[in-house]
Amino acid sequence: MADFGIIHISFLPAEGMALFPFILIKKKTYKTDALLIRHERIHLRQQAEMAVIFFYLFYLLNYIFNLLLYRNHRQAYLNIIFEKEAYTMEGEVDYLRMRRPFAWIKFIF
Repeated sequence: MADFGIIHISFLPAEGMALFPFILIKKKTYKTDALLIRHERIHLRQQAEMAVIFFYLFYLLNYIFNLLLYRNHRQAYLNIIFEKEAYTMEGEVDYLRMRRPFAWIKFIF
């Protein structure tokens, strides 16, 4: 697995994060964590198809809505539609190759 575009940042508040066009990871060993890297690559695809800025805006709005709904950070985060797609599909090795644009829409409900 190529690690081009993967940046190690030890003080990252999460294990990994997609910040277009890079994947940020908390520990160097995560470069070989196929599941984590695939999860973040799904986010990169989501960001690209939403012209990046709209992804971040919609992500934030979805999180705030969920926080009001669930009143719990973890539940709000896990129910962000982009996270639902990434967590559900991160185990599928060929997912990004066969993924249709805007596939996250099916995770709204």
